[in-house]
Amino acid sequence: MPTIELRYGKNQIRFEYDENRFEILGFEKHLPPLTDAEIGACFDNPVDSKPLEEIISEGESVLIVVPDATRQTACGQVVNLLVRRLIANGTMPFNISIIFATGIHRKVTTEEKRELLTPFIFQRIKTLDHTAKDLMQIAGLDSEQFANFGEIGGTPIKLNRALTEHDHVIIVGGIMFHYFAGFTGGRKLICPGLASEKTISATHRLAFDCETRSRRAGVGTGILDGNAVHEAFMQVAGKINPSFSINTITNDKGEATEIFCGDWIAAHRAGCEFYASNHTVEIAEKRDLVIVSCGGFPYDLNMIQAHKALETASLACNDGGTIIFLAECADGLGRSDFLNWFKAENSNILAENLCASYQVNGQTAWSLLQKAERFDIQIITALIETETRPMRLHKARSLEEISLNKNKQGYILPFGAKFLIQS
Repeated sequence: MPTIELRYGKNQIRFEYDENRFEILGFEKHLPPLTDAEIGACFDNPVDSKPLEEIISEGESVLIVVPDATRQTACGQVVNLLVRRLIANGTMPFNISIIFATGIHRKVTTEEKRELLTPFIFQRIKTLDHTAKDLMQIAGLDSEQFANFGEIGGTPIKLNRALTEHDHVIIVGGIMFHYFAGFTGGRKLICPGLASEKTISATHRLAFDCETRSRRAGVGTGILDGNAVHEAFMQVAGKINPSFSINTITNDKGEATEIFCGDWIAAHRAGCEFYASNHTVEIAEKRDLVIVSCGGFPYDLNMIQAHKALETASLACNDGGTIIFLAECADGLGRSDFLNWFKAENSNILAENLCASYQVNGQTAWSLLQKAERFDIQIITALIETETRPMRLHKARSLEEISLNKNKQGYILPFGAKFLIQS
């Protein structure tokens, strides 16, 4: 029988499967990476924008916004070429800063910075950290950490002050599906990437309808038009109006295979349309058994990130069916308070708690618990049972340990975080 290597963290789990029972969905072909010359040609011919050299003048300062370690964007290659181009155009290295758009994620470690940017750039260009918590305000002092940009839905728009301290802002991100923002990349580098906790909460809560206790209509994977969350992100990012944007699509090794750069709105939209056309899988029917891998590191770095692959698997599985979920979660749950949400008796009560006291990760918890109620989820993970049990996930040590009903037809999703399933 054929075998498939399913990614698990930085390793693989081999699975021997019956091809008469299982169909593989969304297999990521290895495409060759773009060369430096090809990326340079994209810089020369940006989407709806002048080239960098006509936007940035000699002596002006530049802030480059990049993702954290939970994203795969070929950031090292792209930023290296970008910095060299800026310097060749007359921007001094001391006038260039790089900030990590962590949103409410943890701080990027020194080793991660070196790996994300390459040692060459890390040693030569100043890097900045972002925290979504207003530490000055918590201490009872006037905040110097954030700059104010009006309001959204009655909540102040607060963004990292570094965005106002440079002549130009360039955003560098990767495009993938996102289960309620539609797609990653582009405007998400500004919000939630460099926003305050309250601003992030105000935009994310638009994904949830407290009247119906469910996902808001128009919010979902691969949707931009009419998506309230995307529109809120756009409103916030528009306060900055980045001078230039770079959006990558990566292969199975995290290398850039496509790049869309130029105007921060138009280039991102073009990249999203391209990504959707190549990563949407149509199925004739749902099945009773789905085996899903997130696609390995960094997509299964923690449970909050890994859940995105579970969202994809749920679109291919019949209610009452079994999902076998490969998610190492070497970095744990993603938030120390994540499990608190699962003290709720069921997803309806969790939804009530979420509406009474909204937190971004509470929405992820609700989405996860809903799936655990609809499916039998068997998880292979480094998380311990005191972590998996409250989430109503059934921990298994190996694929062989899980009893696979031989009468069930199934799907295998080797790159669950990267694809959209439509039936």
